[in-house]
Amino acid sequence: MQKKLILISGSPCVGKTVVGDRLFESYDNSAYLDGDWCWCVHPFSVTDRRLRNGDKSMSFILSNYLDSDFEYVFFTSVVLTDPGIREGILNGITAKDYQVIGFTLTCSEETLKERHDKRGDKGETNYYWLHLPPCSEDIVIDTDHKRIGDIVKEMMQHINRS
Repeated sequence: MQKKLILISGSPCVGKTVVGDRLFESYDNSAYLDGDWCWCVHPFSVTDRRLRNGDKSMSFILSNYLDSDFEYVFFTSVVLTDPGIREGILNGITAKDYQVIGFTLTCSEETLKERHDKRGDKGETNYYWLHLPPCSEDIVIDTDHKRIGDIVKEMMQHINRS
């Protein structure tokens, strides 16, 4: 079986982390990387050019997972919504012989605000990431009015078909 690198992108509060975690738990011989782990800095600013160093860390970790013969590697990150950053991370992976499957999770502004408020984030809900177009190869999953288990099942059908 060819190894699979599953990318999960989308706006903050759209459900990437919980879905990625559930998918990871659903597949044996799998590994999981939440991109937030690689650029957890204080103070945080999306315009801080040093965050691109975190992208190098992501490439390195993903390479290690793929070279360690995990069949499924799940990677969640908001930065995957930017085609240039995504390309840089993928180009930095040194592993060979794996398939990339990309997902973009989305929802309505109302749902995003509800999730943002429920999570307890300070400040106003930011809709910037929500309105970015998905990468051209991504499978888009609308998470509105869906339970996490239903979203995971829908994604598993795509993963298992690939």
